Amino acid sequence: MKVLVTYFSQTGNTEKLARAIYDGIEDHVTKEICSIEDIKDVDDYDLIFCGFPVHSSSVPGKAELFIKKIPEGKNLAFFATHGSLRGGQLAVTAFHYCICLAAKAKIVGTFGCRGEVQAAIIHKLINSLEHRGWALEAQSAVGHPDAEDIKDAKEFAGWMIAKVSHR
Repeated sequence: MKVLVTYFSQTGNTEKLARAIYDGIEDHVTKEICSIEDIKDVDDYDLIFCGFPVHSSSVPGKAELFIKKIPEGKNLAFFATHGSLRGGQLAVTAFHYCICLAAKAKIVGTFGCRGEVQAAIIHKLINSLEHRGWALEAQSAVGHPDAEDIKDAKEFAGWMIAKVSHR
């Protein structure tokens, strides 16, 4: 099996998660890791892990362009970092959107965890009535992804490998 772990990261949160997923893939599996910007072709991979930070309940443009190019039938697992609580509506909405973008791929799973939000973004949004609730919630994401998030990401990698191996 040949696996690609690719990601778009601005602050390092999503890259940290990508490295945890990469480390969680067993050594007997051929694996590669690189940023979305460095990927030329995905045809040779049996499974692609694709990661991004959630921006305004959505997928950043660079990740969106990459996802749209994934060939039909390709096994795909998404992972994301976000300032919201795990399982929160904003992150779930982003996952729903990326699944729609990759409608022809075989989505095998998703994993999301908190990621520390830049203080300047929180400061900018905390005074907005529309975004105040999220900004207050995002303040508690300091230090994430943490050791527990990393452990969970490694386990996610193992589950996705097992799932694709048994197809």
